[in-house]
Amino acid sequence: QVQLVESGGGLVQAGGSLRLSCAASGRTFNEYTMGWFRQAPGQEREFVAAVVALGAWSGRAYYAESVKGRFTISRDNAKNTLYLQMNSLKPEDTAVYYCAAGATPRYQRSLDYDSWGQGTQVTVSS
Repeated sequence: QVQLVESGGGLVQAGGSLRLSCAASGRTFNEYTMGWFRQAPGQEREFVAAVVALGAWSGRAYYAESVKGRFTISRDNAKNTLYLQMNSLKPEDTAVYYCAAGATPRYQRSLDYDSWGQGTQVTVSS
């Protein structure tokens, strides 16, 4: 497992931007598939974005349709940090955002990840 700590959440008006960070421990960070998920009150946790680390598609980024064109996922292996740049935020983006690490190229399901951060709250007001 890898230990993960999210930061960067907060309150922002619709149309604004936030940048989330996920600091990871461990020397094998570059070998993990890293993802962002979110969970709104009363709803299931949903996939937001991921960067795969293994297999033929290593390094590719994937996004949920609801955030394409607005969110950008990136990673800095030298700093053991994952980022999520969120632009043009909407009230429906309000949720607790979690980063996660997995040991396979799979990325879409919560079950594909072994390590999770504690989450950071993002609230978008209208």
